[in-house]
Amino acid sequence: MNTIISIQNLYKTYFMGKQSVQVLKGLNLDIMQNDYVALMGPSGSGKSTLMNILGCLDSPTSGKYILNGKDVSKMPDNDLAEVRNKEIGFVFQQFNLLPRLSAIDNVALPLIYAGIGKKERTERAKESLAKVDLADRGHHKSNELSGGQIQRVAIARALVNNPSILLADEPTGNLDSKTSVEVMKIFDKIQADGNTVVLVTHEEDIAKYAKRLVRLKDGIIESDTRN
Repeated sequence: MNTIISIQNLYKTYFMGKQSVQVLKGLNLDIMQNDYVALMGPSGSGKSTLMNILGCLDSPTSGKYILNGKDVSKMPDNDLAEVRNKEIGFVFQQFNLLPRLSAIDNVALPLIYAGIGKKERTERAKESLAKVDLADRGHHKSNELSGGQIQRVAIARALVNNPSILLADEPTGNLDSKTSVEVMKIFDKIQADGNTVVLVTHEEDIAKYAKRLVRLKDGIIESDTRN
């Protein structure tokens, strides 16, 4: 199995005026290809900061973050943006769809930034919607879809670039329990198809879907267990 993510002695410190706040304190973590990891921890444990670093939205103060064989920890912002677009699919609690666009056009958005032509964009967006069982909803706009369907469109958008990892931040936070189960079954299927999934959640029943549970506390890894 290939190591997709390797984090070595990772520190993150925020400076507020003369005060410094150390959020991550020497983390070490390896995530393999096709792993399915849930990150948990109380407020202030560092899980959101770790997620931002994993998603190349932030850089560590010190230590290394190797993503797919590349050291991204010291990359300039422009290079990080390119890595984000190619290597990482994001799913957020807030969905972040553009309401005026159809499901297909929403899913195709990352491909515009990648410079891919319209015909191929549409084909790939259709394939991605089929992966989340929404092939028949491509021409619907957000206001014509249920909350669960909207989140599945957001998952299809995250998959459309064939990313190395799928990062999901509280993906069921805005959904009722029945719809949450439907969405988590989609993540199960995505992982079964060979994708690597990293999930941040504060809900124990959602974390149980993952194959591995990493708990953070006060900026360190408290436990790392297989489900």
